[in-house]
Amino acid sequence: MDVTEQILQQHILYGASDNTAPQGLSASKSLNFANGASIQRPDKQRVTVIPFTLKYQGSTGLFGAENYFIRVESDVPLDFTNKCFEEAGWECAQLSEEPFDPSSVYQDAVIDETKDITTINTYVPATMKDSVTRPDADSYISVDLDNLKTGNTYIDSWLDVRLYTSQREEHPYDKMYVRLKDYFYIGFHARNTRRLDYNVKAVIGNQLINASAIEDTRYIAKINRR
Repeated sequence: MDVTEQILQQHILYGASDNTAPQGLSASKSLNFANGASIQRPDKQRVTVIPFTLKYQGSTGLFGAENYFIRVESDVPLDFTNKCFEEAGWECAQLSEEPFDPSSVYQDAVIDETKDITTINTYVPATMKDSVTRPDADSYISVDLDNLKTGNTYIDSWLDVRLYTSQREEHPYDKMYVRLKDYFYIGFHARNTRRLDYNVKAVIGNQLINASAIEDTRYIAKINRR
């Protein structure tokens, strides 16, 4: 079987080296085929529960794409959370039908709503609820980007990690608030002609907060409703 035409087509697309591995992309002049090399064609990551931690370790730069972008899509229902989000002035508590550890200094308590009807000293009767008040669907979740670095200053000083809004605009801070159903980008940028390692962590949804409670509105990303 004659495969000459197919081989020639491969050379046209990827270069004569026939090597499409990331470390060989520069040599074959096929950086446009690298995954996530541009913000228009990023790699994708979906988050459906909060809080959620994304960890990225790898390398970029020489013999690979100088830029690497990840589109993080947030699609979080309010019911799917692994954390109790506290309201201002209140701390989360957990009720259990199991008895306390006998070694504990606390005694078991019996809840009787019929007896807790008057104010005693400064304590008022408690209201028992099956659910807690949570932010509504238009609330924000936090995005915290942490460049853990490699410990090698000659590498770390030449690698930048940035957050980008859904409008593909660079966000000037390592903290950002996005909607529960929204998306944003993380960009890795090599600023030197050498192979650069990276070690980055992004925590999605460490905070679930109403817009009115965000003290510094500079951290709010531009709204993009889907």
